[in-house]
Amino acid sequence: MTKVVRIRDGMYRVETNRRAEVVFVAGPPTNRWAFWNGLIYRGTRTEPTSSARLRTRREAHQQLTAPMPATVLKVLVAPGHQVKKGDTLIILEAMKMELPLRASADATVVSISCREGELVQPDTVLVELA
Repeated sequence: MTKVVRIRDGMYRVETNRRAEVVFVAGPPTNRWAFWNGLIYRGTRTEPTSSARLRTRREAHQQLTAPMPATVLKVLVAPGHQVKKGDTLIILEAMKMELPLRASADATVVSISCREGELVQPDTVLVELA
């Protein structure tokens, strides 16, 4: 059984199997993001169409975007770098937290569209992978 307890705005304690974790949640109801265990998860209330799902599967590239307004603290890769699933590519700072953006699969960095110290807005593409 899973139990979720609100600690304060945007901060929740999730208890499951006698284990407790803290999860940070932000964003409007139609475009939420959660920060847990060093990873960022995004969710929307709209489901993609079946053709959009097929198109996503066929595309070989990925784009990492900013989940919220943030400052780029560190860019840890450059175009041409090979990355493994889980590698940290960029570290953002938002709401006094460091938010690492990690590769969701093995890939090659195609381009970097930000620089250290830059303020980025939500959904801004920061890294393209192929």
